[in-house]
Formats: sequence, structure tokens, C-alpha cells
Amino acid sequence: MRIDAHQHFWRYDPVEYGWIDDSMTALRRDFLPAHLAPELASVGFQGSVAVQARQTMEETRWLLELAEASSFVLGVVGWVDLRSDRVRAQLGELAGHPKRVGVRHIVQSEPDDDFLLGAEFGRGIAQLRELDLAYDVLIYPRHLAAAAEFARRFPDHRLVLDHAAKPDVRSGEIDAWRRGLDVLAERPNVLCKLSGLVTEADWSAWTEAQLEPYIAAVLGAFGAERVMIGSDWPVCTLASGYERTMRLVIDYLEARCAPDRERILGENAARFWGLNPRRAAHDGTQPWR
Repeated sequence: MRIDAHQHFWRYDPVEYGWIDDSMTALRRDFLPAHLAPELASVGFQGSVAVQARQTMEETRWLLELAEASSFVLGVVGWVDLRSDRVRAQLGELAGHPKRVGVRHIVQSEPDDDFLLGAEFGRGIAQLRELDLAYDVLIYPRHLAAAAEFARRFPDHRLVLDHAAKPDVRSGEIDAWRRGLDVLAERPNVLCKLSGLVTEADWSAWTEAQLEPYIAAVLGAFGAERVMIGSDWPVCTLASGYERTMRLVIDYLEARCAPDRERILGENAARFWGLNPRRAAHDGTQPWR
């Protein structure tokens, strides 16, 4: 099964989605499973993982309802307040949903660059392993050192880096980002999503050749066993159609062996989140599953 490991749904509301500014008017509408289904089919993908876009339990419940009604939405990465004294109760509320697979916090927007290392946040993260929930790490390149230390502190937790930490493709900067990425990749419990790169480039002028060095850096750091493809739909539509966004990675992988391609295009996501009911038994080689 080929799986889009990162996409969003929303019913647009200008108050709830205030981050969608005037440069993003194309996103000021509803994006629902019925809109995503033909996009998945256009590239031969059969499933997706929906990721939170608002930091509310209300949205997480709604995403789980959408997933229950849409067979191709295989999992939901939701939100709980990991710093709250009630985090255990919030996580328990989600425990009965078979498609709840992970949690994310929008760390990139926090004023403290060391937010991941905070004591309250760490206590919340510690609760995830007991409930077999993964954690999505959403950061910018300046947070990579803190993310590496975060991963070191939680070596038994399944962690996945969203959008390769959003390198500054527009400026062409790659060296400092790549060094930080390499350090984070030394932690074997961390995977990386090849997603979101097109919106870090010039939306109207990016080229495949411009983005290929960033794809190569991710694969060089994490290897085919710890990388998964994601569209970041509908945010990707600011810079590209869904098919071109996905083809960027699919076509790049044509030079790789078939097993590597299938790992990145779906197998890693299925194993990381337990999306495939016939997933292979843990063989002891991947701490993340």
C-alpha cells in the first residue's frame, strides 16, 4: 500500500485558521476527504495520514470522525496539551479510537527555541510510549540541535520529523541545515517525512532540480528505512498541484531499487504507525517499531 504520510483537513473559518494570511487565499475554503480521494488516486496511492492543523481537542475528535467515515484515512496525528496536568486524561479520551496513531505540537511557533526540552513538555511526552503513540516533530532548522537532544532523552519513543525541518529552499541555504539534520539522524528512533519542501521554495518558480539536493540530503542522513513521503496537502497547493508535489519524490526515487522505493512510498509509514494489520513482526532492528 502506498501512503501519503502527511495531509490536513479543515472546514475553513477565518478566526480558527488565522495563520492563513492574504498570501494564502487559495487555502481559504474547505478541504475534506472527498477532495483528497481523487488526488490520491492520481498518483496511485491508497491511503493517507491526517495531521492536526489546530491545537484543540475539538479538531482531533473531528479528524477521528472523518477517519472513521473514510476508509483511506488510515490514521490521525492529533493534538493534546502535553504540558497540562490533565494530559493523561486527554490521551485516555483518545484511547478507544483505532485510528489515533500520534500526537503533534506546533513547536515551530513557540517563542522558546528549546521548547522541546521543557520539563512539563517532557512529562507529557513520557506518557505517549505507554499508549503506543508516536510524536511528530514540527520545527525549523534552528531547532535541530534541541530536537537531537530531545530524541536522545526519549530513545524508546517513536519520533518523526515533519517536512525535514523546513530548510530555507528559497535562499538556497543547505549546509547548516544538512549538518543539523545529520546530527538528528544519528538517533535511530527518529524518522523523517519528505514533505513540505515545495512551500519552502519560491511558490511560483521552483524546479525539481532546485529541490533534489534537499531530497538527497534527507535520504543520505536517514536512509530509505527511515524516510516516508508526504504531500502536506492542501498547503502544498500554494506552490504546486498535488500530483506534481508527489511526483517530485516519486520520480526522484526511480533511480533507487524497488524495495527502497516501496519503503519510502508506504511501507515505512505503515510500520511506524502500525497502519497495516498484516505488518511484519518486530525483528529488533528498528527501535521505532
